[in-house]
Amino acid sequence: MKITTTGSLGNVAKPLVKKLIAAGHHVTVISTNNDRKEEIEALGAKAAVGSISDEVFLTEAFKGADAVYTMMPPSMGPGNMIENIAKAGHAYANAIKAAGVKRVVMLSSIGADASQGTGPIQGVHRVERILQGLDGVNVTVLRSGFFYINFLRDIPLIKSKGIFGNNYNGDDRLALTHPGDLSTALAQELQAKGNGFEVRYVVSNISTGAKLAAVLGQAIGKPELVWTNIPDEQLKKGMLAGGLPEELVGLIVEMGQGVRAGIITRDFFASGAKVTGRIKLENFAEEFKAAYLRS
Repeated sequence: MKITTTGSLGNVAKPLVKKLIAAGHHVTVISTNNDRKEEIEALGAKAAVGSISDEVFLTEAFKGADAVYTMMPPSMGPGNMIENIAKAGHAYANAIKAAGVKRVVMLSSIGADASQGTGPIQGVHRVERILQGLDGVNVTVLRSGFFYINFLRDIPLIKSKGIFGNNYNGDDRLALTHPGDLSTALAQELQAKGNGFEVRYVVSNISTGAKLAAVLGQAIGKPELVWTNIPDEQLKKGMLAGGLPEELVGLIVEMGQGVRAGIITRDFFASGAKVTGRIKLENFAEEFKAAYLRS
C-alpha cells in the first residue's frame, strides 16, 4: 500500500511510520520542517515538506495514496487557534476529495464528542465533523486519551517545589493513552478497509490524579508526592509567566474545567468503550523515572 502520514516524526508518528515500513508499505511523511527530511528518508520513507493548511500541497502529497493518516496539532498560530484548526480540517477534506483518497484514519481526542467546554479539543471536534461529511470515503476516527508523556512536563516543578497537579481534582477520572498503543492502533486501521464513518477509542488506562501521584512518586523515590488541585487563576498565572500565549492558556484551563465537569470522559463511559491499550500506568512509571533521573 501507499500511505501518507502527517505529524512528521512526533511521539506517535515516528513509531507509526516505522511499523508501516516494517510491514512493507510505501510511506510518505508530511512535515513542516525541512530539517526532518534526512531523518525521514533514513527510515525508508519519502518526505513531503509543507503546511497542513495548504490544500494544494496536501492534494499533491495525497495523490496515489491508498490511505492517509491525519492529525492536528493542539494549537495553530498565536491566535484564533480553534478556527485555524478547523481551516486545516477543511484543507484536509478538500485535498482528500481532490486526490481521490478512499481511506482516512484521523487521530482525535477523548472529549471530541462535545462542541464546547473542552478547551483545545474543540478543534478536533470540528475536524471530525468536517471529515464525517466526506462522501465515498471510509473514515475512522481514533480518539486518544490524555498522553501519559504529557506528565513529563511536571518534572521540573516536582523537583523544584514538590508540586504535581492541575486544575482538576485528584479523584476525577482520567483516560490515559501511551503513544506506543496509539501507533499500534493507527497502523492496524491504516491497513484495514474501514466501513463508512467510525469512531473508536484508544485508551491504555483509566486512572486519577491521586493514583498518578502515588505511582509516579513511588517510582522516583518520593512516596510523599500527592496530587495538588491548582486553582484556575493560579494555573493561568503560572502558564502566562512561562510565556504561553493567553489564548492557549485560556483553552488549557478550560480543558481542566472540562475534566472536573466530567465532559471530557462522558462519551467514553456512556458509550461503553473499553480500555484496549496494553501499556499501563505502572509501565509508564519506569519511563517517568528515567526522565526524572536524566533531568
